[in-house]
Amino acid sequence: MNVPITWVDAFSDRPFAGNPAAVCIPSAPMTDEHMQSLAFELGIAETAYVTPVASGAADEFDLRWFSPSVEIDLCGHATLASAHVLRTNGAVDGTTPVTFHTRSGALIASFDGDLIALNFPTDPMRPGPLPDPLKDEWDEGMVREAGTTPFFSVVVLGHEDAVRRYQPNLSALAAVGSKAVLLMAAAEAVSGADYVLRVFGPNVGIDEDSATGSAQCSAGPYWAAALGRPELVAHQLSARGAVLYVRPEGDRVHIAGHATTVFSGHLC
Repeated sequence: MNVPITWVDAFSDRPFAGNPAAVCIPSAPMTDEHMQSLAFELGIAETAYVTPVASGAADEFDLRWFSPSVEIDLCGHATLASAHVLRTNGAVDGTTPVTFHTRSGALIASFDGDLIALNFPTDPMRPGPLPDPLKDEWDEGMVREAGTTPFFSVVVLGHEDAVRRYQPNLSALAAVGSKAVLLMAAAEAVSGADYVLRVFGPNVGIDEDSATGSAQCSAGPYWAAALGRPELVAHQLSARGAVLYVRPEGDRVHIAGHATTVFSGHLC
């Protein structure tokens, strides 16, 4: 099968930063096994598969995401990348919002100049104890709060630098048992951000995610309440770095960022 693939760096206005996603728009149906095998072969955080809805409705598409090891229920950066590719190749005009039908329901992407904004459901953190496997990861008093969502174990640290300098203990992070661990802290005033974060997902085949849109479904509402700010800037402190613009609104959260095409081609 000839599969067109576009490699996009999401949540970045330049190549080789943000989070890479491969966006595939197959010309014929692909089996789940084939989609998972291709995601494994590409070996990046997410591979997205975009197909027109059966009804033929304009600006509506089915969307699925695969990490190298499993199908993912919700992925922000690959959704943003998918909207970017649809606009770039002319499948949508870039003025009307795009609706993606996914395992997490209908997700909307809209265009604002160079920015693409995602409309996702909020996923508030439920406070809880720090998981036992992580109790020796930080100095006493550094952990300010912990909790969970259906996808993340969340750890709030007392300082931005503690997030930046954390050397991930992947065995401990995996032993938590969640799909991923979200580590975050309030940003320093001079950084230009409101909060910082990192995401580790060894249990889904991603040791550290470079830019995580879905994490803002939990982080955005938390920091909007904690800081009293309706609009927020998040810096993801991965090696590649990423900037995300976050605006919680009721039970939804708007997550915006740039996207950059790195290359495109076809898999034979």
